[in-house]
Amino acid sequence: MITIAGAGVAGLACAWELARRGAAVTIYEMTADPSENPCSWFAGGMLAPWCEGETAEDEVVRLGAGSIAWWEQITKVERCGTLVVAPPRDRAELARFARRTQAHRQLGADDIAALEPALAGRFSQALFFEDEAHLDPRRALIDLTAAVKALGVEILYETAAPERVDVDCRGMASGLSGLRPVRGEMAIIETPDVQFNRTIRLLHPRIPLYVVPRGAGSFMIGATMIESSSWRPITVRSVLELLGAAFALHPALGEASLVETGVGLRPAFDDNVPRLTECGETTHVNGLFRHGYLLAPALAGQLARQFFQEQADEDHSQRATA
Repeated sequence: MITIAGAGVAGLACAWELARRGAAVTIYEMTADPSENPCSWFAGGMLAPWCEGETAEDEVVRLGAGSIAWWEQITKVERCGTLVVAPPRDRAELARFARRTQAHRQLGADDIAALEPALAGRFSQALFFEDEAHLDPRRALIDLTAAVKALGVEILYETAAPERVDVDCRGMASGLSGLRPVRGEMAIIETPDVQFNRTIRLLHPRIPLYVVPRGAGSFMIGATMIESSSWRPITVRSVLELLGAAFALHPALGEASLVETGVGLRPAFDDNVPRLTECGETTHVNGLFRHGYLLAPALAGQLARQFFQEQADEDHSQRATA
């Protein structure tokens, strides 16, 4: 029996990898429902490793490259790519983004309009990361929960984990040394007047924005990453910045309905690269920062290979002993 603390995306991914290899797995989860896990529930759902290379370490890009195929075994994934745009005055930012990333091609105004008709005439240049994708993290979390249960995994909701577990995936709640909380804030808006098919990233001068389609005229918008341990609701300033950047992307988004806001404290190490950390008899899977859905599959695979002593030539997992 392998015991796991935490039924967020990391804990569930680890359970799936272990159970499909034949292990008996039990997960302990303090909350009553997947929707009560804020980091996983309020995520963006972008499977965009090459875009993340703009600021992330090369390890993040490498680990995230296989996430799209992994999630397609579990839930619906939209393989539409990522479109990165910038206002004319910020073309230098677009050029800088291009230099710091790979696996993209440059588009002109006609190409942009062909991909996203709603943006016709609004931007003259863009970068298109056609191999990237996105998913609905809420649907993915529910589908992954169902998938692990189908493999025989027992999830004990509203149950504190015992003092010793084999795997700890509780993020900041784990108490693991070296973690810091990074506050992520998001909003969901709805409008019948704009349609996007893929994730749009706007290199806005004040607040770089991402807009992720959720279907039926619904979009998740996010941007703010704040070094903070506060669980207070999203601030007025953050909402104004998010909505202002969305308006800059397309004025019709200014008429959208603000449906929901949310906050999550994402666990990160100093280098923002996740890792497996061994503390006594417990292996911690932690430090996923803002890359939970992107990197959980790779970390879960590393964990399972470690438990089953499998060899993987391409597995350069980072491990630390506390």
